[in-house]
Order: sequence, then structure tokens, then C-alpha cells
Amino acid sequence: MTFANIRDVVWEETWETIFGVGARMAKLTALKARHLVEPGRYSDGDGLYLLVGPGGAKSWMLRVQVDGRRRDLGLGSFKLLSLLGARDAALELRRKLRGISDPYAPAPRAPKPAPARTLSFGEAASKVHAERTEGWKNGKHQAQWIKTLENYAFPTLGDLAVDEIGAGPIHDAVAPIWLSKPETARRVLQRVGVVLDWACAKGLCR
Repeated sequence: MTFANIRDVVWEETWETIFGVGARMAKLTALKARHLVEPGRYSDGDGLYLLVGPGGAKSWMLRVQVDGRRRDLGLGSFKLLSLLGARDAALELRRKLRGISDPYAPAPRAPKPAPARTLSFGEAASKVHAERTEGWKNGKHQAQWIKTLENYAFPTLGDLAVDEIGAGPIHDAVAPIWLSKPETARRVLQRVGVVLDWACAKGLCR
């Protein structure tokens, strides 16, 4: 999931927290999907379903028609794929299925690159700050950039590996200041995005 999707989920969940789940008209919302516990299949429209198992495990499934036959295609675990991520994955899969006779046909496996050492968010933020220091002429802004993250992001995200950070932890970091310090919350969200984008460019994200 890209940071853009994570950011959208944070905005959506914060909106729902403040104004209520009904504030957004959709068959599923990020908050509703997270709180579903009753086993069953919940539709988001266009063939996308959230499946809740008897033990509470959740996963995404896309129902499509291929060569006149119905196929139920798994998209992944709810823990790894947000609502917006599932919608994007479903849209991309529908596009790929055009002209493909069997989505279950095995594809050739490409060799996997050696995984890079994973950094914590705090380590990654420090590296980003060091790299950007030379480009800053304003020393005050230079100090504020990392200080803002240290004050508001590090308590929640600092020790987490960059490839483990999703919408939930980011939401938890900015939610306490969303109403009292909205401009600071936006800056924290933007700077977290810079760090995660840097980490993904370095091959540290999944």
C-alpha cells in the first residue's frame, strides 16, 4: 500500500472519529470494516467483499466472471490491505483480467532480490533529516522538521520498522492533536509521508 493510500485512510478514519461513521456515504468505511466482528461476507460493491471468519480473521475477496464462470479471488488479509488498498487492488485486478482466460494460471516466478535491512521509523527519519540538511538555508526550519516528528510521531512510530507502519499507527499519532493543533497535525502527516516515501525508495518497504 502506498503512502497516498495510508494518508487517505488516516483522513477518512479521523473524519469518522470526529463526525461519525455516517458522515461518508459508502457501503463500507475504514472504521466500519475495522469494527466488524460478526462472521459473514460484507459487500463494498462491484464484487468486492470483506470476509469475516468465525475466529475473527478478516480478508478481502473479489467476485468476477471469467469465461462465463464465477471466480472468487482472494486479495489478501485485512491486516495487510486497507479498504482503499483493497479497492485499488480490485480495480487493478479487473483491468488485468480483461483478455486473460484464467486468473489462476501460474505465472513465471522472478528471482527475489535480497531484502534490505529494515530500519525503524526513528532511524529512517534521522537519515532523511541528515540528507536534507544541506538543502536547508533556514536553520530554524531545519531544527523544527525533526523536532516535530520527535514530539508527535516518535512516541507512536519511532520504534516501529518502516515496513510495519500502516494507517492505524499513523492515525494514532496524529489523532490526539487533530483538533487542538490541526496545522501541526498536517505537518506531522506530511513529514511522516516523506520518511516513508524515502524508505520505500530505498527498498525498505514491502
